[in-house]
Amino acid sequence: MKDSDNLSIDKIQEALRKEKYIADRALATVVYLSIAMGKPLLLEGEAGVGKTEVAKVLAEIMGSKLIRLQCYEGLDANTALYEWNYPKQMLRIKLEEVTAGDRTAVETEIFSPEYLVKRPLLEAIQSEGSIAPVLLIDEIDRADMEFEAFLLEVLSDFQITIPELGTIRARVRPYVVLTSNRTREIHDALKRRCLYHWIDYPSFEKEHEIVSAKFPAMRGHLADQICAFMQQVRQMNFYKRPGVAETLDWASALLALNRDELDEETIRETVGCVFKYREDLNHVAEQLAAKKIDLDGTAKSAQSL
Repeated sequence: MKDSDNLSIDKIQEALRKEKYIADRALATVVYLSIAMGKPLLLEGEAGVGKTEVAKVLAEIMGSKLIRLQCYEGLDANTALYEWNYPKQMLRIKLEEVTAGDRTAVETEIFSPEYLVKRPLLEAIQSEGSIAPVLLIDEIDRADMEFEAFLLEVLSDFQITIPELGTIRARVRPYVVLTSNRTREIHDALKRRCLYHWIDYPSFEKEHEIVSAKFPAMRGHLADQICAFMQQVRQMNFYKRPGVAETLDWASALLALNRDELDEETIRETVGCVFKYREDLNHVAEQLAAKKIDLDGTAKSAQSL
């Protein structure tokens, strides 16, 4: 699907499904609009619900390169944009000193593109070719507000100024996907520049469809049991409720163990695929002992809780 002019919401939804990403109509619509309007897409939701995967799958269906900027506290503009290759610059200066060359010419030369280390934002802006790359700015809520403010100009104009080289403009405007786990609120100024979509935990039916798409060889009613279990525990008081990523990890682990049915012993042995905190592991054990988790695995039992 490299021709963006022939895209439609239905085609986007079907293309996502072919890549084993089960998207509802609302998500397919906002992805389509992001492409059609050339606007960044901000996806919020709990960790593990499939926000990052949207960007990865979008790159696949558009036949473009995925460029990922992972955000963290203390991330600054230089780390995200570019850096000069200082060791290479110093080596060039030393070589020129040995050969007694033109020092003034060298000082100009070492601030040329050959000595520039591209970081994700510059790489996306300078991307060559006719197909726009997908720029994933992952977990923007983990970055400082100063970096968020810096992004405003980049996302508005897709150009940057490097003092030694001048202004660099994007030849092809990249597709941009930002994700946030909402550990803090994103500023309104950034949200105004984006289309927005909240990805929630999936229903039993949708999660079952996701598991079936990812693991078509799963036997028996194991998929029913896995999804029913996840629906139940998400409604309980855990420190970190599991997302779809944990569901898929658990399903993969159970297949690796050749299990075709869930029982208490199997859950106790493999629940580390689902919960990653000691308190949550203890809480699961308590709920199993008290028979508060139904292992029948039917959609009806899961949704009636």
